[in-house]
Amino acid sequence: MVTTADNVLSLPAFRRLLVARVAATLATQTQAVVVGWQLYGLTGDPMTLGWVGLAQFLPMLVFILPAGDLADRVDRRRLLAVSWTTQAVAGALFLLLTLNATTSVLPFYAVLVLFGTARALAAPALPSLVPLVVGERLLSRAVAWHSSFFQMAIVVGPALGGLIYLLGPAAGYLLAAVLFAVAGVAIAGLPLARAQQASRETGSAVQRFLAGVAYVRSRPMILGALSMDLFAVLLGGATALLPVYAAEILHVGPVGLGMLRSAIALGAFVTGIWLGRRPLTRRAGPAMFGGVALFGVAMIVFGLSTHFWLSFAALALAGAADMVSVFVRATLIQIATPDAMRGRVSAVSSLFISGSNELGEFESGAVAAWLGAVPAVVVGGVGTLAIVGIWRRAFPALWRIDRLEDCRVP
Repeated sequence: MVTTADNVLSLPAFRRLLVARVAATLATQTQAVVVGWQLYGLTGDPMTLGWVGLAQFLPMLVFILPAGDLADRVDRRRLLAVSWTTQAVAGALFLLLTLNATTSVLPFYAVLVLFGTARALAAPALPSLVPLVVGERLLSRAVAWHSSFFQMAIVVGPALGGLIYLLGPAAGYLLAAVLFAVAGVAIAGLPLARAQQASRETGSAVQRFLAGVAYVRSRPMILGALSMDLFAVLLGGATALLPVYAAEILHVGPVGLGMLRSAIALGAFVTGIWLGRRPLTRRAGPAMFGGVALFGVAMIVFGLSTHFWLSFAALALAGAADMVSVFVRATLIQIATPDAMRGRVSAVSSLFISGSNELGEFESGAVAAWLGAVPAVVVGGVGTLAIVGIWRRAFPALWRIDRLEDCRVP
């Protein structure tokens, strides 16, 4: 039972943070559906979807470590406000391209690069802001609720994107721009439970940027958690290929595409609510490995399915399994990292996550163009299961984690 003292949702500042996060996530997911469906409609080539992922990943690769250093040296709320405002500008540019009936995909890729750059600025600032808003005692519950509301927005966002696409892509881009602007306003001046401990390191910029990498490398548990997620999702993720499944295999159109994108988040949302009320207290390491393995199995089922509701259920199961892994990984990173280093470590985490998502989209598009969509998804799911077995042997410290609280640094 959750007592009033343990109810992180009773904190006004945390609720405001959730509003900002949900608005930004709804915008991102709505825009992703619209961009994917619009550009695939222009070309009919699965590789187009791969380039969409790569255009967002490359700026993350370049700017994420400097953004982590910024998150440890300046107000993280300010970084988020700037990032979300810039993402609103990107949404407005997509709107202008659409209203001008642009048929070339290159201008869209250029805006995606701007969008990816802005996301790089927010990626390390957002997770490292959560402990400052709720304090250390409520951190594990805050991570679960924060992740759960994030997943709720991912449930609603793609479905919303699919529905609003019926009015045309311009309506989707307009909604995304407005939601990003709302997020930027909500995060400005957010009250904190404790002050940010700004980094005062005096080394060169490169040394500061790489300090987060060195910290992760020196902590096998964190390195193992991040790298397992990277390779498992890089191989097993199929989000980029959902337009292909919706159009050519399941024949469900843009509304069905939105539902498929929502399915993963629906499973994650329900699991996140459960973890928010009943966080994992024992055997956190084995739970993480089990979640990744179940994710791989679910993706194999999805890859082979030709029935919409079986595909939907498989994706929901994959989301539920992934949420367990996300909970353990996100809590472990914040608990096992001092505040003055959290921005840079979160930057490394975000780089891994972006690698598994955006670079994974490029990988999925490339393999699908070579082998076909179904073999690409099935082989990826098998690869995820192989990663679980390899990482079990390579990172025994991660497997042996029992209580996450035992990993806390002073």
